Amino acid sequence: MATEYKNLSEYDKDFVPNGADFKVGIVVSEWNDTITFNLLKGARDTLIENGVKEDHIIVKYVPGAFELPMGCQMMLENTFVDGIIAIGSVIQGETKHFDFVCSGATDGLMNVGLKYNKPVVYCLLTDNTMQQAIDRSGGKHGNKGVECAVACMKMIHLGRTF
Repeated sequence: MATEYKNLSEYDKDFVPNGADFKVGIVVSEWNDTITFNLLKGARDTLIENGVKEDHIIVKYVPGAFELPMGCQMMLENTFVDGIIAIGSVIQGETKHFDFVCSGATDGLMNVGLKYNKPVVYCLLTDNTMQQAIDRSGGKHGNKGVECAVACMKMIHLGRTF
């Protein structure tokens, strides 16, 4: 496994743009909130650490991962943000529900980003077990919220270079 024994959230601040003039939205699923709220903390802390002002981070909540695309679309239609981090966690169960939720959320998030020409960064954990989700939300593999905050800042910066 590529992530075994590796914290993937370590990054070099020298390669992250200063976010002093960025406004970032975060849409967070309330489902599996012990996981998603850890991801939110990682994302928020990373944005602030890299210059984004606290009052330029807008956080909204949706019931579950399937509602993330609509939440992101509502945010883009009603609030000015430079980019959005969509945070969720879906854990494999015994039915196909996992597949439908993951597929719908993934396609929906991609479509929202393309429709509005704004970064909509995918911070949706799709794990087989709760332990895997714990490991990726502040555990032994780091915090995907950190990685997604860095990705969002890089994409906002990229959009400003054209």
